[in-house]
Amino acid sequence: MTRNRLHLPHMIWLAVFILAPMVLVFIYAFSGPDMSFTLDNIAKAFSASSLLILGRSLLTAVLTTLLCILIGYPCAYLLSKMKVKNVLIIVVLFMLPMWMNFLLRTYAWKVLLDSNGFINQFLAVFGIGPFQFLYNDGAILLGLVYDYLPFMILPIYSVFAKMDLSCVDAAEDLGANKVQTFLRVTLPLSKSGIISGSIMVFMPSMTTFVISVLLGGSKTLYYGDLIEYQFLQFSDWNFGSALAIVLMIIMVLSLFLLNRGDKEGEGVYLL
Repeated sequence: MTRNRLHLPHMIWLAVFILAPMVLVFIYAFSGPDMSFTLDNIAKAFSASSLLILGRSLLTAVLTTLLCILIGYPCAYLLSKMKVKNVLIIVVLFMLPMWMNFLLRTYAWKVLLDSNGFINQFLAVFGIGPFQFLYNDGAILLGLVYDYLPFMILPIYSVFAKMDLSCVDAAEDLGANKVQTFLRVTLPLSKSGIISGSIMVFMPSMTTFVISVLLGGSKTLYYGDLIEYQFLQFSDWNFGSALAIVLMIIMVLSLFLLNRGDKEGEGVYLL
């Protein structure tokens, strides 16, 4: 009985701040302006134009996740080979930008990539440029990778730090070369960290709208931008809620697929 009472504040918190807003989203999604039941908003959310924007956002999120894996995995591996004292310093350096405001970090890249920014000024010393680095998909991808890379590195590093190195030694003793040891031992043992990092990078990348506006110049419309416009500019909460439901479905499916790859349950198990 006492244990149930201890759970009560958490249940109230979940009900008020998580369950209630989700219920409101569903009510608005299946309602018209007069709050009567309708499926028009859901049908509009699955229209060709909306699905095109969704596909663009999905592709960008996948590319961001893959780039974070390609960059973060070697970084995490190198961190695991360093002394603990040095690792702490490097981890702090990784996390230091995350302690600043998200908008400030994005604006910093805008200043760096501008036609009169530091990068173009540096290239001008060698008679190169200026180049237009801003307001394109490449700038958006760069901003996403920069902002979410630490969320890939840290989960993978935590797996490497706990990895049983005797398995690697055993593989080498049995005649496996470096490549075989990595593919058959190191990579499978670190899979849970990759899955955890992928979840933490893919989710926010899929819903981004600030980076696409500041670094992309709103030239390309992403799904997060589309939802923001419905709520803040057009005041169409019904259609915006329907778009949010489609996004939630994508998130749940992504979590399900990623967690199926973590059969040992060592990663971030959410479903």
